[in-house]
Amino acid sequence: MSIESPYPPVQIPSASVYDYLFADLDPTVADQIALVDAPTGNTISYRQLVQRIDAFAGALAARGLGPGDVVGLLAPNSSAFAVAFHGILRSGATATTINALFTAKDIAKQLTDSRATLLITVTALRAQAVEGAARAGLAESAVIVLDGPGAATDGHPNADDLLGAGHPAPRVSFDPATHLAVLPYSSGTTGNPKGVMLTHRNLVSNVAQIRPLQSMTADDVVLAVLPFFHIYGMTVLLNAALHARARLVIMPAFDLTDFLTNIAEHSCTHVFIAPPVAVALAKHPMVDRFDLSSLRAIMSGAAPLDEELGSAVTARLGCALVQGYGMSELSPVSHVTPFDRGRALVGAAAPVSSCGWTVPNSESKLIDPVTGEEIGLPETGLSETGELWFRGPNVMVGYLNNEVATRETIDADGFLHTGDLARIDSTGCVFIVDRLKELIKYKGYQVPPAELEAVLLAHPAIADAAVVGVTEPESGEEVPKAFVVRQPDAEVDEAAVMAFVAEQVAPYKKVRQVAFIDAIPKSAAGKILRKDLRSR
Repeated sequence: MSIESPYPPVQIPSASVYDYLFADLDPTVADQIALVDAPTGNTISYRQLVQRIDAFAGALAARGLGPGDVVGLLAPNSSAFAVAFHGILRSGATATTINALFTAKDIAKQLTDSRATLLITVTALRAQAVEGAARAGLAESAVIVLDGPGAATDGHPNADDLLGAGHPAPRVSFDPATHLAVLPYSSGTTGNPKGVMLTHRNLVSNVAQIRPLQSMTADDVVLAVLPFFHIYGMTVLLNAALHARARLVIMPAFDLTDFLTNIAEHSCTHVFIAPPVAVALAKHPMVDRFDLSSLRAIMSGAAPLDEELGSAVTARLGCALVQGYGMSELSPVSHVTPFDRGRALVGAAAPVSSCGWTVPNSESKLIDPVTGEEIGLPETGLSETGELWFRGPNVMVGYLNNEVATRETIDADGFLHTGDLARIDSTGCVFIVDRLKELIKYKGYQVPPAELEAVLLAHPAIADAAVVGVTEPESGEEVPKAFVVRQPDAEVDEAAVMAFVAEQVAPYKKVRQVAFIDAIPKSAAGKILRKDLRSR
């Protein structure tokens, strides 16, 4: 028996992303500010945004691009990214968004695999973009540098070259249910990055699913620091905030001082973060120097957030903090806690450590990874741990040119097997335990790294931490190893760290090795890069 969403069903129109977001732009809000580039203070109204998107789409169409073509987009957050991204979709082409941290080799691999014929980038990433494009066989003129000097100077068209031509937006017709809007790349549940095929309907569905739960309006100011090239920032920030007609204050990268300054100066009401930012908000002394009273809600995603850490942020800032859950393959949100923490939905507040309930028009299952049996709702407390499965209109079409991986991930009934372990309470509220593939097996026991990381972060002398399984040379046994970042001037040593954890966990979960490092390696979305730690 699957777990139905407790939220009321929502209407999902058969529309392109462009039409869903902008076709009904009310003239009374058209001149409201849509985007603010935080470093410069430059602004774009909703009317200007739509005009630039149309012009960008027209320029792509004039170059012969449209349905069936793939365009690479390699850039940090900016209003120019938003214009280019939606311009690509408006033209009928498919956008493959590329991690701004990628090397030329990585860029070439994604361009080649996605069969992109054009790459859009910025000056700061020009060197690796040009090299990556050349490796993928793209001509120099097929690399657009949005803020570059222009085609007449260096052979690479810039934004002025495209927008200044004044080409009208093309008339395109396609089926939103089957036409690919974006091709982000994800490692999925296992293995190498794969192209995630997401249709216009997938993206429209997910915005429609989460919009009633975000309580976001045209009066809200949203800080956008999560990268737009990642599906979290793409859907939850860029698309959902624009659909709400909110104001997006855009940061190209995370810096704590800038982050806090922007909240204070722009009176931001909503912030979307990953757990590493929550650590800073809970622990860094700088936070107390800023007026953050405008904040009404913080949502954390991309990795599990511990109850103690989340509660510390809530207590310090005095605003709601909730979690959501998702993955690229789900467009990405499958579970979310509303900002009232579920009081209106189930009559009680969900714990901060939960990621909430199944989004509207969808259903979930919890499956015992050993027996394959379904785990039902418990009468009290939390259920046993199982793999989380999900079915809904936001589930990807599949992996690009990889039917085997697609069949391994989406079963014949349409349920996507997330590879994440979770528990549920009697209302169907979900609590993520850890990745199925990241569990440490110690003497036959399963040890979730996220649980130990939550314990470590509660130590006042620890600024950040990550736990991985490593092989002990003497015994050949896999053991938990903690990588720890000390707070400034802290003097905690290995023995103290291991003793602190040992006091709070079962004996088989104890940390057996400790290493002190300067920073925990993380992806742009805030996920711990455990593979980088295992190689140390």
